[in-house]
Amino acid sequence: MNSDLIKRIVEGALMAAGKSLDLNHLERLFDDDERPPKDQLKAALQEIDTDCRGRGFELKQTASGYRFQVHQDLAGWVNKLWEEKPKRYSRAMLETLSLIAYRQPLTRGDIELVRGVAVSSEIIKTLQEREWVRVVGYRDVPGKPALFATTKQFLDYFNLKSLDDLPALGEIKDLTELDPALELSLAQTIPSSETEDLTESYKAPLEESVINSQSEDDDQNHPIEEMDNSLNNE
Repeated sequence: MNSDLIKRIVEGALMAAGKSLDLNHLERLFDDDERPPKDQLKAALQEIDTDCRGRGFELKQTASGYRFQVHQDLAGWVNKLWEEKPKRYSRAMLETLSLIAYRQPLTRGDIELVRGVAVSSEIIKTLQEREWVRVVGYRDVPGKPALFATTKQFLDYFNLKSLDDLPALGEIKDLTELDPALELSLAQTIPSSETEDLTESYKAPLEESVINSQSEDDDQNHPIEEMDNSLNNE
């Protein structure tokens, strides 16, 4: 199979999927006797990425694979396609999510100790319903409190390939900067008749969770002490 056809097949699959596709997914598009090597698939993806430059959408690599999405600098215009504005999240929720992301796994009590206030059950419930955090174990202390960590869905939503891509805490002037202006995915680049289930595309079951379970004594690129100071100064 020639490289141009492989590129067109990959591009069409990404356009139709409405979610990120990894190399294993892309390989399964081809029969055994025509399946290209992964290097050839990567080359096709690089060409597609180059073709997207200067256009209204881009090829983005996230934790789950590759997807098309609208450039965020176009959010002010593209967002007018939907009458209901994207949901904005409270500072309390973003602080809770940030603590979990930068110092996971940790318990609800750990979060309350840093923030100095009780963590609303509704916040934890919402984060779990969004599939941004999940219970990864229980601390071996009286009461066996649940340990929370982020998921691959969290990485995908925030356009991250891994937790290493999180910005340094010192670079974040306001935690609300972590909240994207729009939920923009491949589905927004295909005909409007096919975009009705856009929101549902973010609720697909996780194939696997990405969990950073470093020990309490591990050196971190984003030490919790910086966040302690940031939150306590509010």
